[in-house]
Amino acid sequence: MDRALEKFGNDIAIAFSGAEDVALIEYAHLTGRPFRVFSLDTGRLNPETYRFFDEVEKHFGIRIEYMFPDAVEVQALVRSKGLFSFYEDGHQECCRVRKVRPLRRALKGLRAWITGQRKDQSPGTRSEIPVVQVDPVFEGLEGGVGSLVKWNPVANVKGNDIWNFLRTMDVPINSLHSQGYISIGCEPCTRPVLPGQHEREGRWWWEDAKAKECGLHKGNIKQEDAAVNGNGNGAGNASEAVADIFNSQNLVTLNRTGMENLARLDHRQEPWLVVLYAPWCQFCQAMEGSYVELADKLAGNGVKVGKFRADGDQKEYAKQKLQLGSFPTILFFPKHSSKPIKYPSERRDVDSLMAFVDALR
Repeated sequence: MDRALEKFGNDIAIAFSGAEDVALIEYAHLTGRPFRVFSLDTGRLNPETYRFFDEVEKHFGIRIEYMFPDAVEVQALVRSKGLFSFYEDGHQECCRVRKVRPLRRALKGLRAWITGQRKDQSPGTRSEIPVVQVDPVFEGLEGGVGSLVKWNPVANVKGNDIWNFLRTMDVPINSLHSQGYISIGCEPCTRPVLPGQHEREGRWWWEDAKAKECGLHKGNIKQEDAAVNGNGNGAGNASEAVADIFNSQNLVTLNRTGMENLARLDHRQEPWLVVLYAPWCQFCQAMEGSYVELADKLAGNGVKVGKFRADGDQKEYAKQKLQLGSFPTILFFPKHSSKPIKYPSERRDVDSLMAFVDALR
């Protein structure tokens, strides 16, 4: 913790979830260095968690930097699917709107972040967490792959040792812990666990055990399917159960026929920007917010924005006809040319993408 704060100063922040992450704040406090703390307020947390936030601020004399989901996105989700759609079609979409996208916004203002991930939290998905890493999913202040460092200082610490530390230091603790909650998230998706149950059993209990991640630490998930490897270029078929991404009313979903028609045209009424993607690819997921924001900015401005799912049966076609090398691949189809232009950069923030479009349209 001391090394992280010394190295990055005001450009690093602790991600605080309202559970035992208070140990991170205590460690930071003990260094004597200034530190920042941010938290994701999904709007669906338990009352006890909100009171806990207040206690932590007063105890340490700090102000937690809260990140909130986009009101328009939440409104669209609730209006179209209701307040509890995750019980029927999985938690990924709701988590993406209420947690992942706000986290992405927070991290774009940092060069590094500190998490409370531990290997023993979820042996099936977190068993290979390193203490320090280049973040494999999210982008930092400078944008592009490798622009964000992720510190996991308690990766090798056991849960009972964390709790011994908290009791010894007499710091505030979420009162839900005394009611049987161990891993604490949003109120509708968290419940107490029974003696002998693993702590993650209380999260999204209606889903398969392998799905017990919200997307914040997707890059650290241990992948057992060879189709979902680190560079997004798996040879197999990705799971059809993965929720789709790049969902926006300003984005056109293209099927194989639509893609072939678009590629054949010599004279288009409008230029097109199209992402070739796989929803399970962590790099595609990482650029989702930027691409959707770009589509919203370009709406009504003379450029169509689309997406084409290019994994599975479509992968060979995309490799042979659409310049697919790795996911994501972004193509610009000019108005008066049949040949698409491939976006050459690893920088996938909205400003870089917009500069590419502006240079070509």
